[in-house]
Amino acid sequence: MAAAAAMVAAAGGGDFSDLREIKKQLLSVAERSRERGLQHSGKWAAELAFALEPLPLSELPPPPVLTEEDARDLDAYTLAKSYFDLKEYDRAAYFLRGCKSQKAYFLYMYSRYLSGEKKKDDETVDSLGPLEKGQVKNEALRELRVELSKKHKAQELDGFGLYLYGVVLRKLDLVKEAIDVFVEAAHVLPLHWGAWLELCNLITDKEMLKFLSLPDTWMKEFFLAHIYTELQLIEEALQKYQSLIDAGFSKSTYIISQIAVAYHNIRDIDKALSIFNELRKQDPYRIENMDTFSNLLYVRSMKPELSYLAHNLCEIDKYRVETCCVIGNYYSLRSQHEKAALYFQRALKLNPRYLGAWTLMGHEYMEMKNTSAAIQAYRHAIEVNKRDYRAWYGLGQTYEILKMPFYCLYYYRRAHQLRPNDSRMLVALGECYEKLNQLVEAKKCYWRAYAVGDVEKMALVKLAKLHEQLNESEQAAQCYIKYIQDIYSCGEVVEHLEVSTAFRYLAQYYFKCKLWDEASACAQKCCAFNDTREEGKALLRQILQLRNQGETSSTDVAAPFFLPASLSANNTPTRRVSPLNLSSVTP
Repeated sequence: MAAAAAMVAAAGGGDFSDLREIKKQLLSVAERSRERGLQHSGKWAAELAFALEPLPLSELPPPPVLTEEDARDLDAYTLAKSYFDLKEYDRAAYFLRGCKSQKAYFLYMYSRYLSGEKKKDDETVDSLGPLEKGQVKNEALRELRVELSKKHKAQELDGFGLYLYGVVLRKLDLVKEAIDVFVEAAHVLPLHWGAWLELCNLITDKEMLKFLSLPDTWMKEFFLAHIYTELQLIEEALQKYQSLIDAGFSKSTYIISQIAVAYHNIRDIDKALSIFNELRKQDPYRIENMDTFSNLLYVRSMKPELSYLAHNLCEIDKYRVETCCVIGNYYSLRSQHEKAALYFQRALKLNPRYLGAWTLMGHEYMEMKNTSAAIQAYRHAIEVNKRDYRAWYGLGQTYEILKMPFYCLYYYRRAHQLRPNDSRMLVALGECYEKLNQLVEAKKCYWRAYAVGDVEKMALVKLAKLHEQLNESEQAAQCYIKYIQDIYSCGEVVEHLEVSTAFRYLAQYYFKCKLWDEASACAQKCCAFNDTREEGKALLRQILQLRNQGETSSTDVAAPFFLPASLSANNTPTRRVSPLNLSSVTP
């Protein structure tokens, strides 16, 4: 207990002025985590410590002081720890019965917990297909809760014990109680990353975060950066990570990987790819986050790079969930969807709670037109993490295929709540409202999608078609003008269908307005596309005929280029849009 109290005192204060002291704390908590079998927390602390300058011999942290109870339990603890490391959890727990020291008691309870988890996972894999909703539960949880709750009331749990109690409560779906216990664990032992990480998984929005009474320690900065990434508050997350780099953690592979994940989340693909490539140079045998890297390679259709990554990870460890997901992505990119689904299933046999595999498997079943399996996969993903917007979006797409627009609307709304500035969610919502004949809402969604930066460059076309449908020709023309300006200003190679549609509409619109020059220019552009060539030629002949008959061009063109008041009310810019300059537009 004395060692824990010293670590709490040392971790106090949220500044990074004494990096040597922080390194000592990290080395100390890494060792204490390993003694208790908390491998991931130990690894996290060790990786962070490695990013800081080495300590001289005189400043290395001293070994923890043994109490009378520790000495009495030492033989049983040493034996049980060796069984624990070999995953013989029941055997480890048997030899730890009756131990009184904090360390041995934690290992006793943790062995019982992991034994229950292992039996549950084995039963899930053996008796159920990966998409069946089994009622398999960890039978040890209720007993553990009763015992730990007595210790908790008697205030006999240290920081690690509180962490385990919180995990048991979370597994029993007692979320509110679990949050309180994890916050308490963070206060008692602020250096244990596992408690912070569990807390991250239970916080659903920024409001919830505000009401938490968290300890004022430098660890809180890492927690906030992580939770901001999880809550899709990427700008705040990147600021936090930058301040941590400036504080002296520039060599931390953990921070570099988190920054890459943050850029992946905001779809800054080039930046994310370059950071991941840099990370691979620094840590070539790393498997963590490589499934996210493979998602980026998949989106960019980089087959050779994805193939190299899959082979490389296979050589390192082919029975890791990330490796299976990377191979699954590789087969998916090659349109071998059955094989891809097989690898995602393999990943879920290795870890049934692995979020990415459930979502990716849902995508594969969608490709295979197996909608019921896709729905189950996405639902599993949401059970693992309610903040996974991809699963909500996938469910929306599935119900769209099943022509169930009300269900579809619900799921797209949930995805939009998680990603308010993602244009894809907004366009999907707009299409949904359109199907339900809620055209005003659809207009708002399409305009908002354009305003936040339309990834797929479709929002303006859909908005224009909506205006066309409602006979709002001026607004439709304006949307098409902006669409063409946007498409050609970014120099993208686009599908000719929508561009030709825009030119065709504008040619007809200008023709009705008797603006012969503009109509003629648009009609000439129509001639460059197969599907509008004949209409373009016909319109040019009509214009020539009317000009020969002495028809003059109209000069009253101001109205079409103002935004209508109905849209201005919805945060729509009201600046004037100039008539389309076609001289620089070459399809």
